[in-house]
Amino acid sequence: MTSRLSRTAFFTLLLIAVMMGANHVAARFAFNDGVSVITAVIFRSGVTAIIISLLVMRQKIRIQLAPRHKQIMPAIGLLVAIQSFCLYSAVARLPIALALLAFNTYPLWSAFWARMLYQHKAERFVLQAMPVMLLGLALALDVVGAASGLGAAAHWQQIGAGVGFAIAAAATFALAMILTQHEAIDLDGRVRTALTMGMVVLLALVFAAVSGGWSLPHTSTGWWGLGGLTVLYGTAFTLMFSLLPRLGVVGNSAIMNIEPVFALVLAWLLLGQSIAAIQVVGALIVVSTVMVLGLRRR
Repeated sequence: MTSRLSRTAFFTLLLIAVMMGANHVAARFAFNDGVSVITAVIFRSGVTAIIISLLVMRQKIRIQLAPRHKQIMPAIGLLVAIQSFCLYSAVARLPIALALLAFNTYPLWSAFWARMLYQHKAERFVLQAMPVMLLGLALALDVVGAASGLGAAAHWQQIGAGVGFAIAAAATFALAMILTQHEAIDLDGRVRTALTMGMVVLLALVFAAVSGGWSLPHTSTGWWGLGGLTVLYGTAFTLMFSLLPRLGVVGNSAIMNIEPVFALVLAWLLLGQSIAAIQVVGALIVVSTVMVLGLRRR
């Protein structure tokens, strides 16, 4: 059953959604100034891991890992590392709102992974929502290239790689969520997040060392972008795991799925990114469907 949020919890969730959307806008400023995706992942995940770890130590949370946790947490860390890289890669290539909308298909992927790995049948409501969400995504992405005026082939040549990265991010994030839900849900969320972020930054550092993908900003604008994405992401995660539980909010709320709407407005104001009216309609369909899925009574 769903429960009514307090006013403080509601506005805290809205603030987190704004910061998450702004994080991706800041990331685009950094990418436009020469910052590599892997560098952004290292900065954001490293600072977040430090903040959450300090939170764990300050609150004197005992870290007790069962054998099952020791087996599954590296897999979850790897999946989140892939998701982080893919989502920022999408943000670097697409209008930010479209990258986040494609990523917001993760509830469909969650149903798929739950069925494949644990033989859980998707609820009828989820199955009914799937075509609605996919229709909205098709409109938002302008799959036939009508809004862009380029035609389908030329349009997908422009957006194909970005959409592919966003879908890959959704699939890996959903798999990480399903594995967490079934294999590590009994591990304290703050401990789980600290371990996951630590593994993400470690994997990112190894990848950067092997690939030579480390790249810092060229100008002050890029540094502001890199600093902004780091602070916004770290602050949002700290609020999520320190303040929300005290307000009676467990896990991610559907309200935070309006992140693409905030990102759309911020990207338009700060980056001059805009999409056609029909794409906005598609975006609202996707966001509304995801919110309804999250707010449904269970």
